[in-house]
Parts: sequence; C-alpha cells; structure tokens
Amino acid sequence: MRAVIQRVSSASVKVEGEIKGAVQNGMLVLLGVHETDTEKDAEKLAAKISSLRIFTDENDKMNLSLSDIDGKVLVISNFTLYGDCSHGRRPSFISAARPEKAEPLYEYFCDRLLKSGVSEVQMGVFGADMKVELLNDGPVTLVIDSNTLA
Repeated sequence: MRAVIQRVSSASVKVEGEIKGAVQNGMLVLLGVHETDTEKDAEKLAAKISSLRIFTDENDKMNLSLSDIDGKVLVISNFTLYGDCSHGRRPSFISAARPEKAEPLYEYFCDRLLKSGVSEVQMGVFGADMKVELLNDGPVTLVIDSNTLA
C-alpha cells in the first residue's frame, strides 16, 4: 500500500456536489492499493500513520501524533498512486489492485486506523469521481509505502 499523507487544517471530499466526508485538524490520506497487498500491509500502514509525530507541540516542533491532538483522518482511495510513468506518455496502472481486491483492503485500512486509536476516520466513495479540497498545514506531506515498513 502506498499513502500520501498531508497534515491539514481542514479537508473534505465531494461526490456529485455532495460532501461525503470532512475533517478539521488532522490528516488527509490518499491511499493506493497494490495488486500484491494484504491485510498485513493495511495493519502496518495504519499503525505507522496513527503514531506519526507530525503535529507541532508548544515549542513548534513536530512532536505530536493524531491521538495527542485528537486529530481526525479523511481517507481517499486513489489507484493512480501506482501509476507507472516510466514508458511513454500515458501512465500504466497495471500494478494497482483491481477494485474487488482494493475496496475491501481500503475499508480494512480505515477500520485499522480506528482500532489504532484515531478518534474519527472519514472516507471518500470508493471508485467514484471525487473532488477533494484541503488546507495543507505546513505544508507537511509524506509518502509511505507499506513494503518499506518493518
């Protein structure tokens, strides 16, 4: 699994003009599922994200995690994170998991975030054309691959 994590003051997702998820003070996570990913990948990634210390303390140091600030998370499925642009001008998405595999792992990842102590997890609509708005705080943006985690 691959996640692009953004520390946000606010984030929301709309489908056909209707807000489907929104958070204040927390993270926006764009989540891509690889064809070889398993529940173990979702567990490792959720544990890492929930404990990342990317929020500032009273000394303006990135020293606090989601639980320290009662932060919320908006998770958006995004197969394009596995786009391969190494050949030609059109990305190939062959390594992204098919929807029948990706959707249950996306939902499992969100459930694991909650079980890791995140107080609230909002979700986009899997497979939908989504419009995401965010106010990136910092900006702080990180990319994490589950296959690089211990």
